[in-house]
Amino acid sequence: MNREDALKAIRENVKNENLIKHMIATEAIMRALARRFNQDEAEWATAGLLHDIDVELTNSDLKIHSKPAAEMAKKLGASDAACHAILTHNEAHGIACESLMDKALFCADPLTGLITAGALVRPEKKLAFVEAKSIRKRFKEKSFAAGANREQISKCVDIGLDLDTFIEIGLEAMKGAAVELGL
Repeated sequence: MNREDALKAIRENVKNENLIKHMIATEAIMRALARRFNQDEAEWATAGLLHDIDVELTNSDLKIHSKPAAEMAKKLGASDAACHAILTHNEAHGIACESLMDKALFCADPLTGLITAGALVRPEKKLAFVEAKSIRKRFKEKSFAAGANREQISKCVDIGLDLDTFIEIGLEAMKGAAVELGL
């Protein structure tokens, strides 16, 4: 699957720039997790990049969201495994996360919001100045990045990572994509 084709499809379906940045951040984290687990980086990155391509199409309706995304990803050439991860990242469908990729996408998805919020509260508004320990400290504050589901992020234990390590991997991955993320 070609990343440029995926980005073109995203831009055709998603107008909200922050949502696009979220998908790029998720792509970066999924790539880093694939590297950590010796998995196919391109396949995992594709799942991260395309996982929310249908949010505007479905009007964020969780009863529908992720089903069209999985179908769209398949048409773009994503693997069956990546499409399954996209489908299962929305637990509203009651389809269990089975593979390591499924579980990784499920917990990586909300982590991007927590890390982005960590950058935006800094005077520089740049990821380069964010430390994993500050994200970890803010994790306990329910009002900080309130939309970042802590329970979902904590499922990182299901992929064999403690919370501190997971946050470190996610932060470093997003720092690697900082220019594209505008952070």
